[in-house]
Amino acid sequence: MPRFPDHLTGQGPDNPFPGIKVLERRIGREIPHRLGSNEGLDMPHRALRERFGDALAEHVYCYGDSEALGVRQRLQTLHGLALEHTLVDAGADSLMALALRALTVAGDRVISAGGTYPTFGYFAQGHGCQLVEPPYHEAPGVLAPDLERLLSAAIKEDARLVYLANPDNPSGHLHDDDAIRRLREALPDDCWLLLDEAYHDFRDDADSPFSREVLPGVVRLRTLSKAHGLAGLRIGYAIAEPETLAVMMKVRIHYAVSTLTQAAAETVLDHNDEVVRHIGDVKARRDRLADYFRGLGTEVLPSATNFIALRLADADLAGRLNRELLEAGRLIARPAHPDLGHILRITAVEDALQPGRFEILERALGQG
Repeated sequence: MPRFPDHLTGQGPDNPFPGIKVLERRIGREIPHRLGSNEGLDMPHRALRERFGDALAEHVYCYGDSEALGVRQRLQTLHGLALEHTLVDAGADSLMALALRALTVAGDRVISAGGTYPTFGYFAQGHGCQLVEPPYHEAPGVLAPDLERLLSAAIKEDARLVYLANPDNPSGHLHDDDAIRRLREALPDDCWLLLDEAYHDFRDDADSPFSREVLPGVVRLRTLSKAHGLAGLRIGYAIAEPETLAVMMKVRIHYAVSTLTQAAAETVLDHNDEVVRHIGDVKARRDRLADYFRGLGTEVLPSATNFIALRLADADLAGRLNRELLEAGRLIARPAHPDLGHILRITAVEDALQPGRFEILERALGQG
């Protein structure tokens, strides 16, 4: 089991403001009179009610449950994730920053594939860590974080943490469960594995026993932004051992997830049949998009996500087409990292399937 930073071991720091929901659970009864929490409980909110209605306004008065128990209870019911193994925060990005803050200190070396989801590197460098980026494994039909290179770099650099997006962003590649287990087993005992599973819900085996497994020395991150459609409300969750989550709670913002966000998440999780249908629709659109671009003679990488990745001949072509699409009002994604500049990423939304949406690419590929 990797060690925690010295300043976070032992007693404290303790959250000075656990919130009324936590206090009610501690004393076992409701606290009906909120006379000391310094919230604007008597704000009329006439303008807010006029625009959004009373139902929304009632959620904005009070700080959210700092433990997000209602959300975690639903995750337990739906996915078998024990309460003591989950922590809810303001999206996977916030959890990523939280994990870095809890598990590393300035000067530590951290490892991620060169060109993977760039927010990790952004946060790691902002935290004062030294970022080491081994290149992807690239071969016919494959573009993936290279687990052997990540492992070698972790050993060579005496790294404190390895970041891996699985499924990967931006390639869409999925490493199987055994590969993840082998990586964790081979990493040094004092090196954490931060496993970003933002696209986990789009895996065909998303409900496998491994999806609920709590691995020593691993923090798994998931989001309700993609399959659940709550990106604008910012909510996600981590899966880890209780002692790891306890340290993360020591450095967490008290009320990172609003009352409104928690209520919305609970509602969506209570109607999981809609989520399941949405995931099926996304996969169908993803397959249609992939077939369309393959028909244009473009290489489409295998994807276990809600997007497809196109591998073009070179970065200059990808950059030019990305600019032309943007000028035409069509925003797609192109990695900023020079190693993956030849990749274009397109999300499988209905709008992407409209006729003529990618006529610029059709012309460039000689199919127009």
